[in-house]
Amino acid sequence: MARRPHLFYGWVIVGITVVSLTLIYGIRHSFSIFFPSILDEFGWARGSTAIMLSLNILIYGFLAPVAGSLGDRWKPRKVMPIGITILAVATASCAFAHELWHFYLLFGVLMPIGTAFGGWPLLAPALANWFVKRRGLMMGLGMMGGGLSFTYGMLAEFTISRLGWHHAYLVLAGILLLVSLPLYRLFHYRPESKGLRAYGAGEVVTAKDLTAEGRATESPGPYDWTLRHAMRTYQLWLLVLSYSLYWGLGNYLVLAHQVKFVEDAGYSSTLAASVFALYGIFMVAGQLSSAISDFIGRELTVTLATVLAIGALMALLSVRDTSQPWLLYVYAVCFGYGAGVYSPAAIAGAADIFHGRHFGAIAGLLLTGMGIGGGIGPWLGGYIYDISGSYNSAFVLCMVCFGLACIAFWIAAPRNAASLPGKA
Repeated sequence: MARRPHLFYGWVIVGITVVSLTLIYGIRHSFSIFFPSILDEFGWARGSTAIMLSLNILIYGFLAPVAGSLGDRWKPRKVMPIGITILAVATASCAFAHELWHFYLLFGVLMPIGTAFGGWPLLAPALANWFVKRRGLMMGLGMMGGGLSFTYGMLAEFTISRLGWHHAYLVLAGILLLVSLPLYRLFHYRPESKGLRAYGAGEVVTAKDLTAEGRATESPGPYDWTLRHAMRTYQLWLLVLSYSLYWGLGNYLVLAHQVKFVEDAGYSSTLAASVFALYGIFMVAGQLSSAISDFIGRELTVTLATVLAIGALMALLSVRDTSQPWLLYVYAVCFGYGAGVYSPAAIAGAADIFHGRHFGAIAGLLLTGMGIGGGIGPWLGGYIYDISGSYNSAFVLCMVCFGLACIAFWIAAPRNAASLPGKA
């Protein structure tokens, strides 16, 4: 009998995912750290400048299903290095940009190409394929890199303060190339490439397992969803809508402008960046506790995330000056934790319903929803500020989006995945 390895290789994939997401999405999520410096140097309007982030998220969203489909057909370890290289070149080139259209092209168009083909659209299916049981937990652990990518902004802030924002882009690009490329080329494999099976594959499912795993997370069953068939279900489009409203419009509108909002209130750029980092830390805390969706269900977990997000924005709207800094910390803790528990629950909920060989393309469609919302959010926040001189109306709009996202997810009902046509 062959001896089982001491370390299940799926944990290596989890580690690669954490590190890679931190570096890849740290570049996009450092936008609000670079935002004040770019505005100060060029004097552009906030709305028109924020379009570069809107374009980034929009194009990324539309490319995510394409990247996921390629990952389903080709070996991800061959595709992802290409994405990393494109992202690094685009990031480094931002150091030399001096016209608004330069940023639109580099940050808004080329960066998301690299992000899509090197990031989550290929890493999410890898996690789903390595872990059948405890998928909610593993998605949360893997997505810690997404939370840490916000703390990565502290490195950007430190580099900007020492070398300037131009050199900071060069530093981020260099770190990405030196770390992520070797990880992908040397260590990223599918289970079959290592002669292994996914964790929990082929196990007998008991009633106890169903309760502990959130009802539909063990074996995907005999039915293999295709993207075309999934697109005929209202459940998929409600999940896309939920992701679009919660992350695309709601979260990214706030994240794009939160550092500038804090500076407008009279706080220093260092404190503003630290609040941004605290958001990332508690996002990681939320992702670490994302296993709760395996026990209380995906819908209740998303409801918790919604309540926290709305409460966080109520705290942020209460900030008027520098007399109550604790409100900023309440915002960062609640907003970060809510975002941390939402994403793994949403992805795991989609996997509960649509898991199969084509889940990469299906999961990518959720990111398309995020891209559509994200294509509006950062620009809209800047535009509302430009015409009103305040972010209040924009943040209230975000609160409405969070509520609608929660309602859409409940109607999609991952808890009823087993009763969908073709699953019975």
